Amino acid sequence: MSPSQGEGHGFESRLPLMSPIYRDEVGKSDLPSEITFPLMTQDLYTELAAYTLSHPDPAFIHQHIVDAYAAQTADENTKPVKLVFGLIGLYLYLEKNYTGKQVQLMHMQLANKRKSWPELSLPKDRGIITIKDVLTVPAGQDRDEMIKKWCESVWGAYHQSHHQIRTLFDETLN
Repeated sequence: MSPSQGEGHGFESRLPLMSPIYRDEVGKSDLPSEITFPLMTQDLYTELAAYTLSHPDPAFIHQHIVDAYAAQTADENTKPVKLVFGLIGLYLYLEKNYTGKQVQLMHMQLANKRKSWPELSLPKDRGIITIKDVLTVPAGQDRDEMIKKWCESVWGAYHQSHHQIRTLFDETLN
């Protein structure tokens, strides 16, 4: 079992025996694509989460994948708090240089200050880099750098919401 599948970290019983990327190449499902895409994406997220949760860096890189994934996979049924927090997390990481741990603490402060969040418009394109692209990069520093590029790609796709996110963050904490 590869380290990205959680070897030695207690994730063995919850992870697929075969990488979701490889499974996708080996056999296609008979289910319609609108069903298989979210399922495949969730499998990829689980695999990447196992990697980031077992990451030795105390900066807590896992928070960045949570935020990128929330923003990239948002749809009309996504609760506003999930999308807003995802975008605030990306803003703090990429523009304010917050660690994942600092972003997580800020999410807690925001949740205590405000209970309702605005609905944001969803861009048609949510970034050219996807979670699948991240997982094709070998585990280690290269994958960590690809996670940042993924975050930049998703944050850039929401360019029309940047001012609103910055203002919302500033107003909520002041």
